Amino acid sequence: MTSSTADTTASRPETILEKLRDLPETQQQQVLDYIEFLAQKYPKPQPRSKKPRVAGLHKGKVWISDDFNDPLPPEYWSGQG
Repeated sequence: MTSSTADTTASRPETILEKLRDLPETQQQQVLDYIEFLAQKYPKPQPRSKKPRVAGLHKGKVWISDDFNDPLPPEYWSGQG
């Protein structure tokens, strides 16, 4: 940030607009293209649903093996077998 930019009392959006207006139209289009690229690359996060979770909603739809919590065999950890 240059000292002239740091000394100004204008907000960041106002400063950006001032500098944008000084650019030739082709460069303004490049700035717009870049802004659209950034907006697409970093979309705004969607707000989480305010609906409360419902316990048991999918009861009976999932099956887990009886030995799910049993220790894994040594072959699993050694990469053999």
